[in-house]
Amino acid sequence: MNAKKIAGLVGIALVLFFVIAQPGNAAHLVGNIVGFLRESAEAVITFVSNVFTS
Repeated sequence: MNAKKIAGLVGIALVLFFVIAQPGNAAHLVGNIVGFLRESAEAVITFVSNVFTS
C-alpha cells in the first residue's frame, strides 16, 4: 500500500470521526462551505454579466 492511499484512508477516517462525534458542528461546517460556494458563484455571474453589458 502506498503512502498516498494510506493518507486518503486516514483523511476519510478523520472526516467520519468528526461527523459521528460532532454532527452539529459538521453540519454547520458543510453549511458554511455551501454558502461560500454560492456566494462565489454569484460573484462570478455578476462579473461575467458586467463584462458583457459594459
